[in-house]
Amino acid sequence: MDTTRTPGTERIPLLDVLRGIAILGTLSMNIWLFGHPGSVGYGPVAEGLRTLFLSGKFFAMLTLLFGVGLAIQHRAAMARGRTWPGKQPWRALLLLVEGALHVVLLFAWDVLMGYAVTALLVVYLLGLSERTRTVVMWTALGIHLTFIGGVTVIMSLVFSIESHTRLTPAQVEWDQLYREGSYSDQVLDRATSFLSTRLEMVIAFPMMVFLFLLGVRLYRAGAFGDDPVGRALRTRMAVWGLGLGLPLNALAAAFPDDLGMAGRNAFALVLMLGYVGLVGILMDRVRRPGQVTASLTAVGRTALSNYILQNLLASLIFYSWGLGLGQLADHAGLMAAAWAVISLVLLAGSRLWLSRFPRGPMEMFQARVLALVPERDRAPDPPQVEERNADPRG
Repeated sequence: MDTTRTPGTERIPLLDVLRGIAILGTLSMNIWLFGHPGSVGYGPVAEGLRTLFLSGKFFAMLTLLFGVGLAIQHRAAMARGRTWPGKQPWRALLLLVEGALHVVLLFAWDVLMGYAVTALLVVYLLGLSERTRTVVMWTALGIHLTFIGGVTVIMSLVFSIESHTRLTPAQVEWDQLYREGSYSDQVLDRATSFLSTRLEMVIAFPMMVFLFLLGVRLYRAGAFGDDPVGRALRTRMAVWGLGLGLPLNALAAAFPDDLGMAGRNAFALVLMLGYVGLVGILMDRVRRPGQVTASLTAVGRTALSNYILQNLLASLIFYSWGLGLGQLADHAGLMAAAWAVISLVLLAGSRLWLSRFPRGPMEMFQARVLALVPERDRAPDPPQVEERNADPRG
Protein backbone atom coordinates (compact mmCIF):
# COMPACT_ATOMS: atom_id res chain seq x y z
CA MET A 1 0.00 0.00 0.00
CA ASP A 2 1.20 3.48 -0.78
CA THR A 3 1.82 5.13 2.56
CA THR A 4 4.60 7.19 1.07
CA ARG A 5 2.97 9.76 -1.15
CA THR A 6 4.41 13.25 -1.22
CA PRO A 7 1.79 16.00 -1.47
CA GLY A 8 1.65 17.36 -4.98
CA THR A 9 3.09 14.21 -6.58
CA GLU A 10 1.16 13.34 -9.72
CA ARG A 11 -0.78 10.12 -9.21
CA ILE A 12 -0.81 7.27 -11.71
CA PRO A 13 -4.44 6.08 -12.14
CA LEU A 14 -3.48 2.46 -12.79
CA LEU A 15 -1.57 2.24 -9.51
CA ASP A 16 -4.53 3.48 -7.48
CA VAL A 17 -6.83 0.92 -9.13
CA LEU A 18 -4.30 -1.86 -8.50
CA ARG A 19 -4.01 -0.85 -4.85
CA GLY A 20 -7.78 -0.92 -4.51
CA ILE A 21 -7.92 -4.40 -6.04
CA ALA A 22 -5.06 -5.58 -3.81
CA ILE A 23 -6.83 -4.33 -0.67
CA LEU A 24 -10.10 -6.07 -1.54
CA GLY A 25 -8.18 -9.16 -2.63
CA THR A 26 -6.30 -9.26 0.67
CA LEU A 27 -9.65 -9.13 2.45
CA SER A 28 -10.83 -12.10 0.38
CA MET A 29 -8.10 -14.20 2.02
CA ASN A 30 -8.15 -12.72 5.52
CA ILE A 31 -11.92 -13.09 5.83
CA TRP A 32 -11.46 -16.85 6.22
CA LEU A 33 -9.22 -16.30 9.24
CA PHE A 34 -11.82 -14.13 10.92
CA GLY A 35 -14.69 -16.46 10.19
CA HIS A 36 -13.03 -19.58 11.53
CA PRO A 37 -9.58 -18.84 13.02
CA GLY A 38 -8.65 -22.46 13.69
CA SER A 39 -10.22 -23.96 10.58
CA VAL A 40 -8.43 -26.42 8.35
CA GLY A 41 -10.68 -25.79 5.38
CA TYR A 42 -14.14 -25.24 3.93
CA GLY A 43 -14.27 -28.19 1.57
CA PRO A 44 -12.19 -29.18 -1.46
CA VAL A 45 -13.97 -26.93 -3.97
CA ALA A 46 -13.68 -23.74 -1.91
CA GLU A 47 -10.12 -24.54 -0.92
CA GLY A 48 -9.17 -25.31 -4.52
CA LEU A 49 -10.59 -22.02 -5.79
CA ARG A 50 -8.83 -20.09 -3.03
CA THR A 51 -5.52 -21.73 -3.88
CA LEU A 52 -5.96 -21.20 -7.61
CA PHE A 53 -7.08 -17.58 -7.70
CA LEU A 54 -6.52 -15.94 -4.30
CA SER A 55 -3.93 -17.48 -2.02
CA GLY A 56 -0.80 -15.31 -1.88
CA LYS A 57 -1.65 -13.31 -5.02
CA PHE A 58 -2.90 -10.10 -3.45
CA PHE A 59 -0.35 -10.05 -0.65
CA ALA A 60 2.28 -10.23 -3.40
CA MET A 61 0.53 -7.48 -5.37
CA LEU A 62 0.33 -5.19 -2.35
CA THR A 63 4.01 -5.82 -1.64
CA LEU A 64 5.01 -5.05 -5.22
CA LEU A 65 3.01 -1.81 -5.13
CA PHE A 66 4.70 -0.75 -1.90
CA GLY A 67 8.00 -0.94 -3.75
CA VAL A 68 6.53 1.12 -6.58
CA GLY A 69 5.52 3.74 -4.02
CA LEU A 70 9.08 3.96 -2.72
CA ALA A 71 10.39 4.38 -6.27
CA ILE A 72 7.97 7.27 -6.82
CA GLN A 73 9.08 8.88 -3.57
CA HIS A 74 12.74 8.52 -4.53
CA ARG A 75 12.15 10.14 -7.92
CA ALA A 76 10.20 13.00 -6.30
CA ALA A 77 12.94 13.58 -3.72
CA MET A 78 15.62 13.73 -6.41
CA ALA A 79 13.53 16.11 -8.53
CA ARG A 80 13.03 18.46 -5.58
CA GLY A 81 16.62 18.39 -4.47
CA ARG A 82 15.87 16.59 -1.20
CA THR A 83 18.22 14.28 0.64
CA TRP A 84 17.58 10.56 0.48
CA PRO A 85 16.38 8.61 2.36
CA GLY A 86 15.19 11.74 4.17
CA LYS A 87 12.04 10.99 6.18
CA GLN A 88 11.67 7.47 4.82
CA PRO A 89 13.26 5.67 7.82
CA TRP A 90 10.95 7.61 10.15
CA ARG A 91 8.00 6.72 7.94
CA ALA A 92 8.93 3.05 8.13
CA LEU A 93 9.37 3.19 11.91
CA LEU A 94 5.97 4.83 12.28
CA LEU A 95 4.45 2.06 10.17
CA LEU A 96 6.25 -0.50 12.35
CA VAL A 97 4.61 0.94 15.47
CA GLU A 98 1.21 1.09 13.78
CA GLY A 99 1.61 -2.52 12.69
CA ALA A 100 2.55 -3.69 16.19
CA LEU A 101 -0.52 -1.98 17.65
CA HIS A 102 -2.63 -3.48 14.88
CA VAL A 103 -1.38 -6.97 15.78
CA VAL A 104 -2.13 -6.65 19.49
CA LEU A 105 -5.38 -4.71 19.32
CA LEU A 106 -7.03 -6.20 16.24
CA PHE A 107 -5.47 -8.79 13.91
CA ALA A 108 -2.70 -11.28 14.60
CA TRP A 109 -1.72 -11.78 10.95
CA ASP A 110 -0.88 -8.16 10.17
CA VAL A 111 1.50 -7.40 7.26
CA LEU A 112 2.34 -3.78 8.10
CA MET A 113 5.30 -4.70 10.28
CA GLY A 114 6.78 -6.80 7.48
CA TYR A 115 6.41 -3.91 5.05
CA ALA A 116 8.00 -1.51 7.52
CA VAL A 117 11.10 -3.67 8.10
CA THR A 118 11.49 -4.33 4.37
CA ALA A 119 11.15 -0.61 3.61
CA LEU A 120 13.91 0.20 6.11
CA LEU A 121 16.29 -1.87 3.96
CA VAL A 122 15.01 -0.91 0.51
CA VAL A 123 15.09 2.87 1.06
CA TYR A 124 18.84 2.62 1.52
CA LEU A 125 19.22 0.31 -1.47
CA LEU A 126 17.54 2.97 -3.61
CA GLY A 127 20.50 5.21 -2.91
CA LEU A 128 22.94 2.62 -4.27
CA SER A 129 23.74 1.55 -7.81
CA GLU A 130 21.37 -0.35 -10.10
CA ARG A 131 23.85 -3.22 -10.15
CA THR A 132 23.76 -3.52 -6.37
CA ARG A 133 19.97 -3.55 -6.35
CA THR A 134 19.93 -6.20 -9.07
CA VAL A 135 22.27 -8.45 -7.09
CA VAL A 136 20.20 -8.03 -3.91
CA MET A 137 16.91 -8.59 -5.76
CA TRP A 138 17.89 -11.86 -7.41
CA THR A 139 19.76 -13.08 -4.34
CA ALA A 140 16.64 -12.49 -2.23
CA LEU A 141 14.53 -14.43 -4.73
CA GLY A 142 17.08 -17.25 -4.77
CA ILE A 143 17.07 -17.51 -0.98
CA HIS A 144 13.28 -17.49 -0.93
CA LEU A 145 12.85 -20.14 -3.63
CA THR A 146 15.55 -22.33 -2.10
CA PHE A 147 13.77 -22.29 1.24
CA ILE A 148 10.30 -22.87 -0.23
CA GLY A 149 11.63 -25.59 -2.52
CA GLY A 150 13.42 -27.31 0.34
CA VAL A 151 10.35 -27.28 2.57
CA THR A 152 8.18 -28.53 -0.30
CA VAL A 153 10.54 -31.44 -1.01
CA ILE A 154 10.72 -32.37 2.68
CA MET A 155 6.94 -32.26 3.04
CA SER A 156 6.30 -34.34 -0.06
CA LEU A 157 9.14 -36.87 0.15
CA VAL A 158 10.44 -37.18 3.70
CA PHE A 159 7.21 -36.82 5.65
CA SER A 160 3.93 -38.45 4.78
CA ILE A 161 1.66 -35.45 5.16
CA GLU A 162 -1.96 -36.44 5.35
CA SER A 163 -4.87 -34.09 4.93
CA HIS A 164 -6.31 -33.38 8.39
CA THR A 165 -10.07 -33.43 8.68
CA ARG A 166 -10.21 -32.48 12.36
CA LEU A 167 -8.92 -29.53 14.32
CA THR A 168 -5.94 -30.04 16.60
CA PRO A 169 -6.38 -29.20 20.31
CA ALA A 170 -4.47 -25.93 19.79
CA GLN A 171 -6.77 -25.00 16.89
CA VAL A 172 -9.85 -25.85 18.95
CA GLU A 173 -8.62 -23.59 21.77
CA TRP A 174 -7.82 -20.75 19.34
CA ASP A 175 -11.20 -21.17 17.65
CA GLN A 176 -13.08 -21.11 20.93
CA LEU A 177 -11.27 -18.00 22.12
CA TYR A 178 -12.35 -15.95 19.11
CA ARG A 179 -15.86 -17.37 19.00
CA GLU A 180 -16.62 -17.09 22.71
CA GLY A 181 -13.84 -15.19 24.52
CA SER A 182 -13.83 -11.54 25.59
CA TYR A 183 -12.00 -8.80 23.73
CA SER A 184 -9.48 -8.45 26.58
CA ASP A 185 -8.72 -12.19 26.45
CA GLN A 186 -8.16 -11.95 22.69
CA VAL A 187 -5.83 -8.97 23.10
CA LEU A 188 -3.89 -10.87 25.75
CA ASP A 189 -3.61 -13.88 23.44
CA ARG A 190 -2.29 -11.77 20.56
CA ALA A 191 0.19 -10.05 22.87
CA THR A 192 1.55 -13.30 24.31
CA SER A 193 1.77 -14.97 20.88
CA PHE A 194 3.20 -11.83 19.25
CA LEU A 195 6.55 -13.33 18.26
CA SER A 196 5.11 -16.60 16.96
CA THR A 197 2.66 -14.82 14.68
CA ARG A 198 5.53 -12.71 13.30
CA LEU A 199 7.35 -15.85 12.16
CA GLU A 200 5.53 -15.89 8.83
CA MET A 201 6.78 -12.37 8.05
CA VAL A 202 10.33 -13.44 8.91
CA ILE A 203 10.05 -16.34 6.48
CA ALA A 204 8.56 -14.05 3.82
CA PHE A 205 11.21 -11.34 4.25
CA PRO A 206 13.41 -12.38 1.26
CA MET A 207 10.32 -12.56 -0.94
CA MET A 208 9.23 -9.11 0.20
CA VAL A 209 12.66 -7.65 -0.57
CA PHE A 210 12.46 -9.17 -4.04
CA LEU A 211 8.96 -7.81 -4.67
CA PHE A 212 9.83 -4.33 -3.38
CA LEU A 213 12.81 -4.16 -5.73
CA LEU A 214 10.82 -5.69 -8.59
CA GLY A 215 8.26 -2.94 -8.10
CA VAL A 216 11.05 -0.36 -8.30
CA ARG A 217 12.37 -1.94 -11.49
CA LEU A 218 8.97 -2.17 -13.16
CA TYR A 219 8.19 1.45 -12.34
CA ARG A 220 11.49 2.68 -13.71
CA ALA A 221 11.06 0.55 -16.82
CA GLY A 222 7.77 2.36 -17.47
CA ALA A 223 5.43 -0.59 -16.82
CA PHE A 224 2.73 1.69 -15.39
CA GLY A 225 3.02 4.51 -17.89
CA ASP A 226 0.28 5.53 -20.30
CA ASP A 227 2.42 5.10 -23.41
CA PRO A 228 3.39 2.36 -25.90
CA VAL A 229 6.24 1.16 -23.68
CA GLY A 230 3.95 0.72 -20.69
CA ARG A 231 1.24 -1.00 -22.73
CA ALA A 232 3.75 -3.41 -24.26
CA LEU A 233 5.18 -4.32 -20.86
CA ARG A 234 1.73 -4.87 -19.38
CA THR A 235 0.77 -7.13 -22.27
CA ARG A 236 3.89 -9.22 -21.73
CA MET A 237 3.16 -9.43 -17.99
CA ALA A 238 -0.40 -10.60 -18.69
CA VAL A 239 0.61 -13.20 -21.28
CA TRP A 240 3.47 -14.71 -19.32
CA GLY A 241 1.93 -14.26 -15.86
CA LEU A 242 -1.40 -15.83 -16.74
CA GLY A 243 0.08 -18.36 -19.16
CA LEU A 244 2.49 -19.76 -16.57
CA GLY A 245 0.73 -18.78 -13.37
CA LEU A 246 -2.64 -20.42 -13.97
CA PRO A 247 -1.23 -23.93 -14.71
CA LEU A 248 1.22 -23.72 -11.80
CA ASN A 249 -1.46 -22.63 -9.34
CA ALA A 250 -3.87 -25.23 -10.71
CA LEU A 251 -1.21 -27.83 -9.94
CA ALA A 252 -0.92 -26.49 -6.38
CA ALA A 253 -4.72 -26.63 -6.03
CA ALA A 254 -4.75 -30.23 -7.25
CA PHE A 255 -2.03 -31.31 -4.78
CA PRO A 256 -2.51 -29.00 -1.78
CA ASP A 257 -0.71 -31.21 0.73
CA ASP A 258 2.47 -31.36 -1.35
CA LEU A 259 2.41 -28.04 -3.23
CA GLY A 260 0.28 -25.78 -1.07
CA MET A 261 3.24 -23.84 0.32
CA ALA A 262 4.86 -23.53 -3.10
CA GLY A 263 1.58 -22.30 -4.54
CA ARG A 264 1.14 -19.62 -1.89
CA ASN A 265 4.74 -18.43 -1.78
CA ALA A 266 6.15 -19.03 -5.28
CA PHE A 267 3.54 -19.79 -7.94
CA ALA A 268 1.41 -16.92 -6.66
CA LEU A 269 4.10 -14.40 -7.64
CA VAL A 270 3.85 -15.44 -11.28
CA LEU A 271 0.05 -15.21 -11.42
CA MET A 272 0.14 -11.89 -9.56
CA LEU A 273 2.16 -10.37 -12.40
CA GLY A 274 -0.47 -11.70 -14.79
CA TYR A 275 -3.18 -9.97 -12.75
CA VAL A 276 -1.26 -6.68 -12.84
CA GLY A 277 -0.83 -6.93 -16.59
CA LEU A 278 -4.46 -7.88 -17.15
CA VAL A 279 -5.77 -4.97 -15.07
CA GLY A 280 -3.45 -2.67 -16.99
CA ILE A 281 -4.79 -3.93 -20.33
CA LEU A 282 -8.38 -3.40 -19.18
CA MET A 283 -7.54 0.09 -17.94
CA ASP A 284 -5.96 0.91 -21.30
CA ARG A 285 -9.30 0.17 -22.93
CA VAL A 286 -11.35 2.33 -20.56
CA ARG A 287 -11.77 5.63 -22.36
CA ARG A 288 -14.04 7.17 -19.75
CA PRO A 289 -13.62 5.81 -16.19
CA GLY A 290 -16.90 4.68 -14.68
CA GLN A 291 -18.20 4.02 -11.19
CA VAL A 292 -16.21 0.82 -10.70
CA THR A 293 -12.93 2.48 -11.62
CA ALA A 294 -13.70 5.52 -9.46
CA SER A 295 -14.55 3.34 -6.46
CA LEU A 296 -11.44 1.16 -6.78
CA THR A 297 -9.36 4.31 -7.17
CA ALA A 298 -10.81 5.71 -3.94
CA VAL A 299 -9.96 2.50 -2.06
CA GLY A 300 -6.45 2.59 -3.49
CA ARG A 301 -5.90 6.20 -2.48
CA THR A 302 -6.87 5.33 1.12
CA ALA A 303 -5.22 1.90 1.16
CA LEU A 304 -3.73 1.99 4.67
CA SER A 305 -6.96 3.23 6.24
CA ASN A 306 -8.98 0.60 4.38
CA TYR A 307 -6.63 -2.21 5.35
CA ILE A 308 -7.14 -1.42 9.03
CA LEU A 309 -10.87 -0.72 8.62
CA GLN A 310 -11.56 -4.01 6.84
CA ASN A 311 -9.97 -5.92 9.70
CA LEU A 312 -12.00 -3.94 12.24
CA LEU A 313 -15.23 -4.62 10.37
CA ALA A 314 -14.44 -8.33 10.01
CA SER A 315 -13.72 -8.50 13.74
CA LEU A 316 -17.05 -6.83 14.50
CA ILE A 317 -18.88 -9.31 12.28
CA PHE A 318 -17.26 -12.55 13.41
CA TYR A 319 -15.68 -12.20 16.83
CA SER A 320 -17.55 -12.79 20.07
CA TRP A 321 -17.35 -9.14 21.21
CA GLY A 322 -19.14 -8.08 18.01
CA LEU A 323 -21.99 -9.82 16.21
CA GLY A 324 -20.42 -13.20 16.88
CA LEU A 325 -21.20 -14.69 13.48
CA GLY A 326 -18.09 -16.82 13.77
CA GLN A 327 -20.42 -19.34 15.40
CA LEU A 328 -22.10 -19.75 12.01
CA ALA A 329 -19.06 -19.38 9.75
CA ASP A 330 -18.57 -23.01 8.72
CA HIS A 331 -19.95 -22.33 5.27
CA ALA A 332 -18.10 -20.67 2.39
CA GLY A 333 -21.26 -18.83 1.34
CA LEU A 334 -21.34 -16.80 4.56
CA MET A 335 -17.68 -15.91 4.15
CA ALA A 336 -18.28 -14.70 0.59
CA ALA A 337 -21.28 -12.65 1.74
CA ALA A 338 -19.24 -11.04 4.52
CA TRP A 339 -16.48 -10.18 2.04
CA ALA A 340 -19.02 -8.58 -0.31
CA VAL A 341 -20.61 -6.49 2.45
CA ILE A 342 -17.29 -5.21 3.80
CA SER A 343 -16.05 -4.52 0.27
CA LEU A 344 -19.13 -2.42 -0.50
CA VAL A 345 -18.61 -0.45 2.71
CA LEU A 346 -14.98 0.23 1.76
CA LEU A 347 -15.84 1.21 -1.81
CA ALA A 348 -18.66 3.58 -0.84
CA GLY A 349 -16.98 4.88 2.30
CA SER A 350 -13.73 5.71 0.52
CA ARG A 351 -15.50 7.79 -2.12
CA LEU A 352 -17.53 9.60 0.51
CA TRP A 353 -14.45 10.34 2.63
CA LEU A 354 -12.40 11.61 -0.31
CA SER A 355 -15.24 13.91 -1.33
CA ARG A 356 -14.52 15.81 1.89
CA PHE A 357 -10.85 15.17 2.65
CA PRO A 358 -7.72 14.92 0.45
CA ARG A 359 -6.52 11.59 1.89
CA GLY A 360 -7.54 8.80 4.25
CA PRO A 361 -7.58 9.22 8.04
CA MET A 362 -4.53 7.06 8.67
CA GLU A 363 -2.71 8.73 5.79
CA MET A 364 -3.54 12.13 7.30
CA PHE A 365 -2.26 11.00 10.69
CA GLN A 366 1.00 9.81 9.15
CA ALA A 367 1.44 13.08 7.27
CA ARG A 368 0.95 15.15 10.42
CA VAL A 369 3.41 13.08 12.44
CA LEU A 370 6.03 13.14 9.69
CA ALA A 371 5.58 16.89 9.25
CA LEU A 372 7.32 17.21 12.62
CA VAL A 373 10.47 15.63 11.16
CA PRO A 374 12.73 18.22 9.47
CA GLU A 375 13.78 17.54 5.90
CA ARG A 376 16.99 18.86 4.36
CA ASP A 377 17.84 19.82 0.83
CA ARG A 378 20.78 18.17 -0.86
CA ALA A 379 24.04 20.09 -0.80
CA PRO A 380 24.75 21.59 -4.22
CA ASP A 381 27.29 19.81 -6.36
CA PRO A 382 30.74 21.41 -6.17
CA PRO A 383 31.51 23.73 -9.11
CA GLN A 384 33.50 22.24 -11.94
CA VAL A 385 37.07 23.54 -12.25
CA GLU A 386 37.54 25.16 -15.61
CA GLU A 387 40.15 23.62 -17.87
CA ARG A 388 42.00 26.90 -18.32
CA ASN A 389 42.61 27.10 -14.58
CA ALA A 390 44.51 23.85 -14.78
CA ASP A 391 46.70 25.11 -17.62
CA PRO A 392 50.00 26.59 -16.34
CA ARG A 393 50.01 28.88 -19.35
CA GLY A 394 46.54 30.28 -18.53
